[in-house]
Parts: sequence; C-alpha cells; structure tokens
Amino acid sequence: MSEALTLEPTETGAGRRFSNQAPDASGALVSFDDVTRYFGRGRSRRAVLRGLDLQVGAGTAVCISGGNGAGKTTLLRLATGILAPNAGRVIIDDIGTDERWRELHRRLGFLSAGDRGLYARLSVHGHLAFWAALAFLPRKERKRLVEEALVRFGLCDLAKRRADRLSLGQRQRLRLALTMLHRPKVLLLDEPRSSLDAEGLKILGSSVGEVLARGGAVLWCSPLGEEQPVSFERILLLADGKLSPA
Repeated sequence: MSEALTLEPTETGAGRRFSNQAPDASGALVSFDDVTRYFGRGRSRRAVLRGLDLQVGAGTAVCISGGNGAGKTTLLRLATGILAPNAGRVIIDDIGTDERWRELHRRLGFLSAGDRGLYARLSVHGHLAFWAALAFLPRKERKRLVEEALVRFGLCDLAKRRADRLSLGQRQRLRLALTMLHRPKVLLLDEPRSSLDAEGLKILGSSVGEVLARGGAVLWCSPLGEEQPVSFERILLLADGKLSPA
C-alpha cells in the first residue's frame, strides 16, 4: 500500500499535523485493496483507477477531490457494488461488495451527483415514505423517521409538493433526506453541496456530523477547489487513477 494514501491526522501541541503511520485496516469501515477499474475494450481500454488503496475508519470523514473525469464517481460506484472492480476488492464494514447485497445496502447511504433519482409526480412525503419501505425499515418506525427527516432537512412546508415543483436546492435537500433516512453506517456523497444555499449547507454539515458521532464513516467526493461545510481527517487528490495527499 502506498504511504501517500495512509496519512492520518494526529494531535500535537501545535495543533493538527499528519503522520506517515498507516491506519489500522482492521478497523476500516471502507476499504479499497489494490483496486483497478477499466473502461472500454482493446486499444480503447483505459484504467480509470489503478491499484488504488484506501481505508476510511469509524468516525472518519475523507474527501476525495479531482478534476472532471478523474474517476471520483467510479470510485463511489465501486463502493456501492453498482460497479465491480477488474482487480482488487472493496469491503464495506466487513462485507465485500460482491456478497450479501441486502445487508450491504442496509449499511450504505449513497448520494449520486446531479439532481436525478426523483419521481416527478410524487410528493416529498411520498418519496420519504416509499424509501422507508424500500429500505426495509420496521413498519412501526417508518412514520416517525419520515417526520423526523422532514424536520431535519427543512422539508416540512414542502411535504405535499411534487418533486417537479421543487427548486434544485430543495430537490437536493430531499435527496439528502432519502440518503440518510435509514441511518446508514457508511455515507457515500458525490458532490453533495450542489445547489444548496447557506441553510442547506448547514443542514448537510450537521447530518454528516451525526453519522460520524455514531461511529460511521463518510467518503465525500468533490470537484477541485470547492470549499466544504465540514472538516475532513484527510483530503486526497485523485489523478491518473491514483490517490495522493491534496
């Protein structure tokens, strides 16, 4: 494993610095082990990720930054099992992404980039209730969790509004609410601050903090140079299929 990928913050009298000591992989909630992913065939085949190693421990938030087409979305899709690596393995909370899918997805919250994934004519409340059922939340808890999500993400006044009647920022708050409704242990976020105003960014930061406070892990992908509403233990740059300290 490359040392460049194992920089962990340590506290000193002068404040936070970075150590070259490798984190304990056995405690990682997200683990990429020598992962390679190709796209295309024959002469057109290219490696988007090449021998990538990464561990994200409990209570840890890691940001991966990179230019357009660097492979950030591919990395997150590998973590969900949507894509399979051509080599290496991805493990989420001791579960390989090629096994026990139902249990794996109970533990994951994935926010894709953009504003897709919503049903135009379904209300905000309808989306949350539908997702509560898809996520196999206990029936007796669904109503309470939906109501809590409406409050936490500032959606109470929009509960009866159709998705196609929402602004882009309101849609993003709904998508965040859906991502976190089932209280995932591992949060995968692809450009999560898109279209959010100051209040939305505050809600996003608070929600990430809640995941970390209960011992979860956050893997956050963003474009180069974008300021973020949360603090990260590590910020890594993805370029040429490899990770390095940003």
